[in-house]
Amino acid sequence: MRKVLAWLVFAAIVVVAGAVVFAIWDFDLRWRPHTITKHQTEIAQALEQAGWVSPHLTGPKVYVIAHRSCAQCDQLEAQLFPKLQAAGVDTRVIMIALPDRNGQARSTPVERTTVAELWINRSWKLWQQWSAGAPGAWTAPGVPPADGDAARSAVIAAGQSLVANLEPLLKDNGVRLGYPTLVWWTKDGRMRACACTAPQTYRFVAKELGA
Repeated sequence: MRKVLAWLVFAAIVVVAGAVVFAIWDFDLRWRPHTITKHQTEIAQALEQAGWVSPHLTGPKVYVIAHRSCAQCDQLEAQLFPKLQAAGVDTRVIMIALPDRNGQARSTPVERTTVAELWINRSWKLWQQWSAGAPGAWTAPGVPPADGDAARSAVIAAGQSLVANLEPLLKDNGVRLGYPTLVWWTKDGRMRACACTAPQTYRFVAKELGA
């Protein structure tokens, strides 16, 4: 009987300990960003050379890789960007048009047109106008079409190549590229990144960027 009781107590302790560990992981650890320790130069150069747009603030910079038909991207922009920008963080947005998959287009002509224009002319105002409404309502007024234009189509391909090249580099640091993916530097110089697809990640990004 004593042995049975001892095993029951032991089992209860194991269950409680497991529950505590899971709670810590679920509330905190699973959402924490990763420190980039490998391929730092390649990642930094790829981001800097991309067609990012920003409000050109003077504080820390954070690169945000996104596409327009992305509810998680909209949520992050609505909830986190105002806080970051109020703290002077330069939110450098890199918009891409998703590549086709199995012969099916995953971006619209208007989306490709706008992405190409953002990369070429780097207009923060254009990005703001595009992101302000529903994706399907945007017509890209006054912007030259990308489809049928070899130079602008090449820009679209460059954005898709950026993601394809970054994916294994980030994965090698424990980051699985998703949308949106953020990369930034902390005050002590560490390169940090996360696929910030859930709002639970926002508090870590804000804290590390001083917002």
